[in-house]
Amino acid sequence: MANSLDVIRKLYFNTTKSTVQKDLEKAIDLFKTLKTKDDREKAAVFMDGLSQMRSEWGVRSGKTPTRSPTKSSRS
Repeated sequence: MANSLDVIRKLYFNTTKSTVQKDLEKAIDLFKTLKTKDDREKAAVFMDGLSQMRSEWGVRSGKTPTRSPTKSSRS
């Protein structure tokens, strides 16, 4: 079985616009299982790349924003 770092790397290279959110969520779960600082540093590069792709492709996380937009007080 592949280790978590290998799976994160594969997710990075195989992600598409339609899978990037799911792939990033899976990568986050796998990242949490990494034991060594060296592995976490290597994985961070792929995690950052997945996050950048999600941003560039305009994919939203689907999570509720922490703040609600406020209405303008102008009339």
